[in-house]
Amino acid sequence: MVQLTRIYTRGGDKGKTSLGSGKRVSKASLHMAAVGDVDEANSVIGIARLYAADEVDSLLFHIQNDLFDVGADLCLPIIEDTKEALRLSSSQVTYLEEQLDFYNKTLAPLTSFVLPGGSPLSATLHQARTVVRRAERSVCALHESEKINEILIHYVNRLSDLLFVLARYDNHLKSGDILWVPGANR
Repeated sequence: MVQLTRIYTRGGDKGKTSLGSGKRVSKASLHMAAVGDVDEANSVIGIARLYAADEVDSLLFHIQNDLFDVGADLCLPIIEDTKEALRLSSSQVTYLEEQLDFYNKTLAPLTSFVLPGGSPLSATLHQARTVVRRAERSVCALHESEKINEILIHYVNRLSDLLFVLARYDNHLKSGDILWVPGANR
């Protein structure tokens, strides 16, 4: 378990931070961009939980914990892998897929693109989805420059899909999807 006795260290005052291995990298590095985007996604999911009922809140809490696993995996480059390294597993992706199937089966097929909004939970889940998509781009950029656990890419891709489905699900329970009407304001 992590134990933090002091929050500030002054170690980052010159624009560098440490990966899990202790290696110092720029705070503007691809590693830190990916970690930061995942952290931001986790924060927005935390806000969404304020509006979620028990079942969805529990799912979002599960996801928040997994996102810390994602960050831990990103913080320890594959070249420095050890048996103790926390790596995301395919079972975590499978879990998201199972949740996607469960919630999506109650929804009508889409006839148009969905506009973000509706209930407070749905609107916040759409915001979380867009932040997760940014995190996915950051993880992919890191993957293009060095070896990472490819399951990370699968996970963030499925997560954005699940957040979309959960946003639709909440609107389904309340007022329904808000559909895009092409050219409506011409």
